[in-house]
Amino acid sequence: MQKTRPKHLDLRVIKFPLPAIVSGLHRISGALLALSIPFVLYALEGSLSSAERFEAFRACLGNPLVKLFLLVVLWGFLHHACAGTRFLFLDMHKGVDLKTARLTSWIVMIVSLSLTAAIGAYAW
Repeated sequence: MQKTRPKHLDLRVIKFPLPAIVSGLHRISGALLALSIPFVLYALEGSLSSAERFEAFRACLGNPLVKLFLLVVLWGFLHHACAGTRFLFLDMHKGVDLKTARLTSWIVMIVSLSLTAAIGAYAW
């Protein structure tokens, strides 16, 4: 009996479980944080160099696209921290059973999105 196996996996069709989604988002948020470092350092250097550049930086923060970018970076930081804490516990063999792994995945998603919404609403 010859089985026909797919030559490639169509990631749009596969339904990933929530722990896999949290893991993928952890990698994406880490890449986002790494890519945002030059922009954040440039903004920090500019805001600390002179009063004029600080005022220009504050004016730039009024732009909704900049606020959206900072909100996404904030989510990346919070999700990466929450998921990283979860993965540290998994590395210590705590919460590796299926029920607990699914529960902690939900907790990571809810906590990271809730903190992003709360801090974003406060800062907006």
